[in-house]
Amino acid sequence: MTCQIEQVQAEIDALSARLGELGEAIEHLRITRKTLLALADEDDARPAAPPPALPSHPAYQQILTVFADADRPLRARDPCEALDLSIVSKNTENIRSKLKRLVSRGILIETEPGLFAQPRP
Repeated sequence: MTCQIEQVQAEIDALSARLGELGEAIEHLRITRKTLLALADEDDARPAAPPPALPSHPAYQQILTVFADADRPLRARDPCEALDLSIVSKNTENIRSKLKRLVSRGILIETEPGLFAQPRP
């Protein structure tokens, strides 16, 4: 009988220790949750930046449509082909300058020289 009492007491002690560990873990989770909620409230309090202004010429909208349909970064000749423009220096340089303008406004990014893409959210 004494042996059983000692076994039960050892089990109670082990369970009590485990209960204390779990209680501490729950308290850490409560603190983390409270911190995350406070950070989320701070983010909501900041006004969102206005979207970059798109140049008014319709060619820019056409170029962005090409990028929306693309699943990879594009070179200047790719929008030329998509817009049925002949692949000549005049057209590619015209598109390249528009792409550079879109990069300067933060609408597109240049992932490497001559390679353009839409930024990922």
